[in-house]
Amino acid sequence: MLYAIMSEDITDSLPLRKQARPAHLERLQALKDAGRLLIAGPHPALDTEEPGEAGFSGSLVVAEFGSFEEAQTWADADPYMAAGVYRQVVVKPFKKVLP
Repeated sequence: MLYAIMSEDITDSLPLRKQARPAHLERLQALKDAGRLLIAGPHPALDTEEPGEAGFSGSLVVAEFGSFEEAQTWADADPYMAAGVYRQVVVKPFKKVLP
């Protein structure tokens, strides 16, 4: 089943994001390589694709997991969690309708 992992950053998270980004992307690449990643990316803090030093306000990952518990465990192990980037992470089942 697909699960949406919606994360909210702490204030001024950009330095922490930069530090943990390589490990974060490595995990996402593994999901992609396994054919389980639908979409992933950050939410810019400003209404632009390149927010510069304003950074990001959170992230969204939609991927396939065997269960809610598996999705939650994956989210909890994100390097951004360990680095203190995220203030809050919510995992919810997701049903793709379009496209």
